[in-house]
Amino acid sequence: MNYNRIRRKTKEIAVGPCRIGGQAPIAIQSMTNTDTADAPATVAQIRELERRGCDIVRISVPSLGAADTILAIRQAGVRIPVVADIHFDYRIALRCAELGFDKIRINPGNIGDDDRVRAVCDACRARNIPIRIGVNSGSLEKYILERHGAPTPEALCESALYHISLLEKFDFDRIVVSIKASNVPDMIRANRLLAEACPYPLHLGVTEAGGGGRGLLKSAVGIGSLLCDGIGDTVRVSLTDDPVEEIDAAKRILQAVGVEGQCGMDIVSCPTCARTKIDLIPLVRRFEEAVREAGLDRVPVKVALMGCVVNGPGEAREADVGIAGGQGEAVLFRHGEIVDRLPESDIIGRLLREIRSIADSRKPS
Repeated sequence: MNYNRIRRKTKEIAVGPCRIGGQAPIAIQSMTNTDTADAPATVAQIRELERRGCDIVRISVPSLGAADTILAIRQAGVRIPVVADIHFDYRIALRCAELGFDKIRINPGNIGDDDRVRAVCDACRARNIPIRIGVNSGSLEKYILERHGAPTPEALCESALYHISLLEKFDFDRIVVSIKASNVPDMIRANRLLAEACPYPLHLGVTEAGGGGRGLLKSAVGIGSLLCDGIGDTVRVSLTDDPVEEIDAAKRILQAVGVEGQCGMDIVSCPTCARTKIDLIPLVRRFEEAVREAGLDRVPVKVALMGCVVNGPGEAREADVGIAGGQGEAVLFRHGEIVDRLPESDIIGRLLREIRSIADSRKPS
């Protein structure tokens, strides 16, 4: 999918060296789950997230003292932008702006009166720091919840627009907005409503999605549906798991919807049938593991592993390279054309060499 062809037009917001919205690539985010005050542990986790391909990382800042961890993060040479996640206390937001966080995440409505909202806007404007408004189904304003009777998509959208108006009242428009819900249809509907109502980039995510396959599936349906509509500028897959798993999950979602230039490797494989004469299921698992170990999973190449030569090359014609299995062997094909035969034991090694060759050929000269 050429995402930019269908993509919703938004303002482009700079978050440190990263950009969100406009025609910028979709930024992958995660959030640390260490004790923020434990600077070494927090830095170590951010480094691992950065290594796996995280574009923006968020840390919870529950106290003024916790804000100082940004100093250790900077001293460690972390390159990706760091977002301060703040609730209720506007003084923490002011301190985070002073210390040089790359973005502040707040709900303007729960940090106090107009003077406090204005103070945060002024501090962030002076340092070119954007603000992400975070709305979710568990933190709606009482009057909005009473009006709608439940955290409906319409209620979530109304809350987001209310928070936007608080910032715009003080001439602040470096805004990113997120509406999250644990109910996937509500999350989708709320973001569609918001996309029609404001010009700001949207941060997508299904909150409290759960762990493992359940969390990935809920996130894929919610985030993926919106991306297929051209809605979404940055994503966070919220999993009850190691945050590094969120990065891998986000990549898989981008791969599944075919967002060009960001997908990394796209692996297509058939479900097998009686025509399959090669042990394809464990072969695919071994290949995926070999790709990760070789550090090739971010190469933007399409690889096909098909069970037979009857339909394999034709069905995977768009693949850069692939194999179709036979009895103890496979044919190697490029863009649907058979170019070689190889024994089953050589399949993974040969594919890795082909992928490296493709990657090298695409490097700027």
